[in-house]
Amino acid sequence: MANDTLTPGIPAAQGVDPSLITYTHIIYALHALSVVVGVVTSATIVGNFVFGLPSIIAVIMNYARRSAVRGTFLDSHFSWQIRTFWYALLWGLVIGAVSFVLAFILIGIVTWIIGALALGVWVIYRVARGWFALRDRRPMYV
Repeated sequence: MANDTLTPGIPAAQGVDPSLITYTHIIYALHALSVVVGVVTSATIVGNFVFGLPSIIAVIMNYARRSAVRGTFLDSHFSWQIRTFWYALLWGLVIGAVSFVLAFILIGIVTWIIGALALGVWVIYRVARGWFALRDRRPMYV
C-alpha cells in the first residue's frame, strides 16, 4: 500500500484540485507584489505588506477559499499566509508603539528603522519560503 501523505494527516498533492494550487500561487504572487512595491517605493516592506491592497486582497482570498483546501497540503499554506499577514501587523504595531515611546529619548527612530528592516526581512523570508514549498508541492509547517 503506497503512502499517500507527505506528512501525517496531510494528503499529498496528487489529490488536490490543480485550480486550488494555481489559486494559492496567485495569493503568493499578490503577497510578493506587496513586498516588491515596498522595496521599490518610499513605503516600507511591512507597511506595504500589511496595508497594501495586494496583500489585503490575498488575505481575503485566503479566508474565502480556506474551507476548499481543508485536509490538503494547501491548508498549511493558507495558514502560513494568514499567519504571516497577522503577525506582521502585530509586530509592526509593537515596533511602532515601542519606537513612539522611545522617541521621547531620541532613539525611537533607530528602533523603528531596525525593527522595520528586521520585520521586512522576515516577511520576505516567509513569502519566499512558502512559495518555494508550494512550487515543490510540499506542505508548510504551521
